[in-house]
Amino acid sequence: MASQKTLLLTGASRGIGHATVKRFSAEGWRVLTCSRQPFDPRCPWPGGEENHIQIDLGDPASTIDAIEVIRGKLDGRLDALVNNAGISPKDGEGGRLNTLDTDLRTWGKVFHVNFFAPIVLARGLKDELSAAKGAVVNVTSIAGNQIHPFAGAAYSTSKAALKALTREMAHDFGPMGVRVNAIAPGEIETSILSPGTEKIVETLPLRRLGQPSEVADVIFFLCSPESSYVTGTEIEVNAGQHV
Repeated sequence: MASQKTLLLTGASRGIGHATVKRFSAEGWRVLTCSRQPFDPRCPWPGGEENHIQIDLGDPASTIDAIEVIRGKLDGRLDALVNNAGISPKDGEGGRLNTLDTDLRTWGKVFHVNFFAPIVLARGLKDELSAAKGAVVNVTSIAGNQIHPFAGAAYSTSKAALKALTREMAHDFGPMGVRVNAIAPGEIETSILSPGTEKIVETLPLRRLGQPSEVADVIFFLCSPESSYVTGTEIEVNAGQHV
């Protein structure tokens, strides 16, 4: 019998991350989850607490220190790393922060979580990924390609940078047998949707919000043998919003 595959997932506690845990668990994978919060015992998946790493991806020292903690939970192999964690700070009224009013510290924190953490984790675990001929999936955004009414400038530019990083990583990790791809979700029905999203939905070719499970399905595809010759690409999961 083949040994159980292992996924390391950041931003696991809600939305797309939560759906991704359920999708991979249903396929028999062991899922290591990372988030700022301690493990929530209400989460229904098996082995949850012992497979959880509490890590503040906005803090470089915390991210670097977590590498050894994660490595200690692996048996020398990591089949997939999904960099899903992302933050998008708002102003005091919950509005969009643009380039003129985003504080430098806010830029820094957003880029630490959304851009630097993915490469720090992948580079730190490159031996384990290589041993498994594994896959990395970076979760970008529709906002990385165009101005979005709700996503702030720091978030959008960090996601655009993550798209470029995906290309660079695919080039560098490919000789190790590790594939690196990205997915760019659009308007997905999660708790972070902003008021006014329904106006965007009216303009989408498919005329509906996406479900977190639909994003998780694409992530699973990119971590499975069905995508064995796919690397360095970004898949739009957005009902045609990009057209």
